Amino acid sequence: MHEPGNVTKVQELAARVRDSVQRVIVGKDRSIDLSMVALLCRGHILVEDVPGIGKTTLSKALAQSLGCTFKRIQFTPDLMPNDVVGVNFFNQRTSEFEFRPGPIFSQVLLADEINRATPRTQSALLEAMQEVQATIDGVTMALPRPFLVMATQNPIEMEGTFPLPEAQLDRFLLRLRLGYPTEDDEIRVLRRFEARSPLDELQPVVAAEELVRLSESLPEVHVEDVVARYLVRIIRATREHAAFELGASPRASLALFRAARALAAVDGRDYVRPDDIKRLAPTVLAHRLVLSSQTQLRGRTADEVLDEILRSVAVPVADAPGAETPAARDALDDVATDAVTDAVTDAATGVAADGVDAAGAAGPAPAWARPGEGRDGNEGGDGADPA
Repeated sequence: MHEPGNVTKVQELAARVRDSVQRVIVGKDRSIDLSMVALLCRGHILVEDVPGIGKTTLSKALAQSLGCTFKRIQFTPDLMPNDVVGVNFFNQRTSEFEFRPGPIFSQVLLADEINRATPRTQSALLEAMQEVQATIDGVTMALPRPFLVMATQNPIEMEGTFPLPEAQLDRFLLRLRLGYPTEDDEIRVLRRFEARSPLDELQPVVAAEELVRLSESLPEVHVEDVVARYLVRIIRATREHAAFELGASPRASLALFRAARALAAVDGRDYVRPDDIKRLAPTVLAHRLVLSSQTQLRGRTADEVLDEILRSVAVPVADAPGAETPAARDALDDVATDAVTDAVTDAATGVAADGVDAAGAAGPAPAWARPGEGRDGNEGGDGADPA
């Protein structure tokens, strides 16, 4: 087992930010944790959801909890690239050109309804998102760190919009959908905002510099070869599936690999489990995949096909080849209880288990993954929540 090192500090940092944001955002713990994953990976987030569910509030709460600067751009068809990155203007007093930085020179940038701007303006974000810098009139300027772009788009109103090209979608680490709150959560929202917005009283709980420093410790999170091979098999399955015209790229592989490390650190582990890969795959991969025209005509979505792939790719188990090292055992032992839970659920619902082969027949679970037949006489796993 590797020494946790800075991993424990990452968990504590994420817990402090989560508690702070939860004072404003109700019932969206997973979205908060995934936002922390994006920040730790120095990635960006695309939020696809209807208006009024808290996208702007989430980004503001994150920025204030981290003590980061925050800017918001409302994207419209007449928005120009200089409105995003900034402009050099002539100062008549000094008879010199001066640079007026645009909103991109902030640490948390909300790009609201990004698909309403023209492709020329959308492309102004590409260099910033990939290289954390902006070039204006031939001069390259570094952007502050941490740097997070949280872009939103409304999946319902598509009239008068410019769909994001695949090259830009591929630069978003995660795609989130917040969804409507439950009945109890919505009542809590009413009470919490009854007198005043808790956002007005939110104070920084973490220094931005600490987040940047701890993000450099993610290589301490170990990924066993057997887990990495599971990730690659999922990626390759998207490239070979007939439903996709374009599968996941090597950039998507790296994104899923890094996000899994960050999620493990947020959970306080110094190793990645196959369950981390499975939980993150829809969020990291679905927006990067291009469906074939026939698949679109059938009304299927990338999420549905990806779920089918996740069920067809066998999850590695502790008695599989390549699982001989202690670190691999630690990672794969956590799959045992999930396997039992899935088996019981599938037996009750008639749904195929995650280890279904190409012919549709599920093989028996390993002995240690069956109730009462755990390896060394114990039931396996620590009971991690399934994806």
